[in-house]
Amino acid sequence: MSRKAFTVDEADAMIPSLIEVFREIDAHRRAIREFAGKIEVLELIWGSALRDPGHPDHAEFATHREDIDRCTRGIETAVARGIWDRGIWLPQGGLEEGLVDFPSTYQGRWVCLCWKLGERHLAYWHEQDAGFRGRQKITDVQRRVMGTDDPDTIEDPGPDPDPDGDA
Repeated sequence: MSRKAFTVDEADAMIPSLIEVFREIDAHRRAIREFAGKIEVLELIWGSALRDPGHPDHAEFATHREDIDRCTRGIETAVARGIWDRGIWLPQGGLEEGLVDFPSTYQGRWVCLCWKLGERHLAYWHEQDAGFRGRQKITDVQRRVMGTDDPDTIEDPGPDPDPDGDA
């Protein structure tokens, strides 16, 4: 099975939904920080006694732990559905920085169309091994031809979009 090679227009059209995915992730992160702060206060007051199910504040502690677990699952689901399942790559640090790569082709090789949260449109690309620092502005000519090579004829399709094999 070949991997999807995105054209610039296809990738650009996905940006509004990616913005929503990163907003959802950010909301979960804020909630995790809030719940973790509440746990920290309880632990400062009660120490390890808080973990005893008979402790008067244990239920509150356990609820906050469950809330953190729920938010963590929410992040995992948002990444899976909003990024991985759509064939988009999340490079190292991408979750924290709001950075994604769309696998594409250019002149018979695999490249990455690169977008970072805060950018209005897809405007950059880089070689697979160059990463964010190797970003180059997409020219008008590249905009027309990127992603149009037959992916089945190109070796080395890049990183496995699901490195854990969970998809």
